[in-house]
Amino acid sequence: MIGSNKLVAFVATTDGSRARQFYGEVLGLKVISDDPYAVVCDAGGTLLRIQKVGSLQAQGFTVLGWEVADIKATVDGLAKRGAKFERYDGMGQDEWGIWEAPSGARVAWFKDPDGNTLSLTQSQRT
Repeated sequence: MIGSNKLVAFVATTDGSRARQFYGEVLGLKVISDDPYAVVCDAGGTLLRIQKVGSLQAQGFTVLGWEVADIKATVDGLAKRGAKFERYDGMGQDEWGIWEAPSGARVAWFKDPDGNTLSLTQSQRT
């Protein structure tokens, strides 16, 4: 029924200016608008509404992710802009914090200033 409609993604923040700086400057997303309710960004053609909320408890799982062509270059570029990549015990991540999934996909995780877990994935192409 809505399969042909565009998806809008949502994430929450307790500090709109801090989120605008992170998503706009660190991640390089184009900020479209900023009002009392949300910072709205263009995330590769998908609208990302960063909702401004009074309180937030970050979840223990990934809430947003991007598929990238070259994960090592992307991790390196984001790290130079201030993103800090996560390491998880027992995951066997390499020196850049990249984990190789059984499928061959490569994944790295980082957090936004509110503690929301974000990810990068380089898919295995056959």
